[in-house]
This record gives sequence, structure tokens and C-alpha cells, in this order.
Amino acid sequence: EVQLQASGGGLVQEGGSLTLSCSVSGFTADDYAIDWLRDTPGKGREGVSCIGVSDGMTYYSNSMKGRFTIATDNAKNTAHLHMSNLKPEDTAVYYCTARRLPRTYWGQGTLVTVSS
Repeated sequence: EVQLQASGGGLVQEGGSLTLSCSVSGFTADDYAIDWLRDTPGKGREGVSCIGVSDGMTYYSNSMKGRFTIATDNAKNTAHLHMSNLKPEDTAVYYCTARRLPRTYWGQGTLVTVSS
């Protein structure tokens, strides 16, 4: 059974940094990707970043480029999303997913609140 555990959310001031982590278990191979998405009041759900676990290829939404960095740990079963220069509009519930098509597995959300 594939399971995901997201952690690291919290309250941070504008301009600050925060790192979210997503621990994945249950896959027997590295042929999947880990995505971060967020739900923002008024904007709905949007993609934030993703990383291919086997090849390390990354993707960032335009508004996160240069501010967010995604990486996996040496065991490749945890993805860390380091967020810097945070803005109030980054306030959202952040979700991680593990995607091996056609299946996508969801973790629970973690709330990030950026105060101005």
C-alpha cells in the first residue's frame, strides 16, 4: 500500500522560508514522480512543483521559479520543498502526491500561512 506523509507547514512572516517534506512508502521501484500542489482560497488548486524520483528531473510553476526548490533525499523516498521569499499569496494548504500513471496517490495537506 502506497502511503504519503506531508509535514513542515506552519506560520511564517513575509520574506521568510519554510521547508515541506513528503515521505513516500509502498513503492517497490523509483518509477514515479512526487508532486506538490496547493489549494488557495479564491484561486483553487494549482501545481507547485514536481520531481521525478528516478531521474531527478524537476518542474516549477512560473510563480515559484527562483523561490522554491524541490529535491529528494538520498533514499529517494522523501521529497523536500524548500520555499523562500514567501509571500502572503503563498498561503495555502499544500498537498503532496505520488504519481505513477495511471494512479495518483495523495497525502494529507499541510497548511502554510504567510503573514504580511
